[in-house]
Amino acid sequence: MKKVIYVDMDNVLVDFPSAVPRLPENVAAEYEQRLDEVPGIFALMDPVPGAIESYKELCDLYDAYVLSTSPWENPSPWSDKLLWVKKHLGSVAYKRLILTHHKNLNSGHFLIDDRTKNGADRFAGEHILFGSERFPNWQFVMAYLRDKAI
Repeated sequence: MKKVIYVDMDNVLVDFPSAVPRLPENVAAEYEQRLDEVPGIFALMDPVPGAIESYKELCDLYDAYVLSTSPWENPSPWSDKLLWVKKHLGSVAYKRLILTHHKNLNSGHFLIDDRTKNGADRFAGEHILFGSERFPNWQFVMAYLRDKAI
């Protein structure tokens, strides 16, 4: 049986800042400091470099899921995130998207997340802090996780 791994979306699979230049100036100004509340913003985001290939490889090595949080004040990310996963990850992520504000309630071996919020700091398995000195990008994450899959 494969080990279970969860991969966050925002700034792990999805490059959140890539959407900002695509916003009209008036919208960016109106939602300054709370850009995650812009309706439709999650549909405008590009993948983080190396994320798509890495997630697909993780699906071969692990029982892999996308585990993300959506802003409570903005209903569009709940559907935008599903559409992003379908577009960029395709069938390997079929019915493998979990949206929650309590990541610690999911049971598994690894969580790749760039933050400690929303329960990531209380996840029972190993939290791989994406973007940290130890795991600055997907190349470092995959080098570490290939050995752990066995």
